[in-house]
Amino acid sequence: MTGAQSKRSIDLNADIGEYTGTSGAALDDSILDLVSSASIACGGHAGDVEVMQRTVSSAASRGVAIGAHPSYPDRENFGRREMQLSEEELGGQLVSQIEALAACCARAGVNLRYVKPHGALYNVAARDAAVARVIAQAVRSVDPALVLLGLADSTMIYEAEQAGLAVACEAFADRAYLANGTLLSRARAGAVLHDAGTVATRAVVIARDHYVQTVDGARLEVKADSLCIHGDNPEALSLVRATREALEAGGFAIRPFA
Repeated sequence: MTGAQSKRSIDLNADIGEYTGTSGAALDDSILDLVSSASIACGGHAGDVEVMQRTVSSAASRGVAIGAHPSYPDRENFGRREMQLSEEELGGQLVSQIEALAACCARAGVNLRYVKPHGALYNVAARDAAVARVIAQAVRSVDPALVLLGLADSTMIYEAEQAGLAVACEAFADRAYLANGTLLSRARAGAVLHDAGTVATRAVVIARDHYVQTVDGARLEVKADSLCIHGDNPEALSLVRATREALEAGGFAIRPFA
């Protein structure tokens, strides 16, 4: 391994805290042993204050960077249904959710580092400038030092930069891509990948070669400061473990982007 290779780094993040009670705590803890950043549900689509506090404390004890994972107020559909909210209502929802997680961080003696929208909100903001601006304004109003984590080369990233926020670009090793750079709808077969070997290989290609193969076989150039594995994927733990092992074998250090 050359010196240049040994200095390469990539962030590995997972969306977690998406449960109530204690049912998901053990799995989340195992995932936190492997990732460098954790996007924690803020109550909009999943989680509650107790889960948020537990997850923040668990992440903090492992030195994992903590991000807020706000969504449309849609627990019934896990935040995966597009909602028509006024800009004022959406902004208020986002500020409330982000501040709730920031308060959990303060109680744990750590800083909230970034914000990553969830589900349908993430997908809408990737293409809709008005929604992307609301998100950027909400993040900035809570703390202008927060980083906005969003889909690489998307409207969400552009509007966050226009608002003066620091940004980080995200790519998904466990999701299928369309040629326009957006994610294949979860309503379609093959949208979510479950094979650990396939996901790990895609992650290395994204990190090393900066592209992903789309569903129609095209080569899509993609910049990634962070790679995501969805915590609600039934194979999440095996995917995260295989991905980390493959990245490290490829000469990458796993480090937080924020």
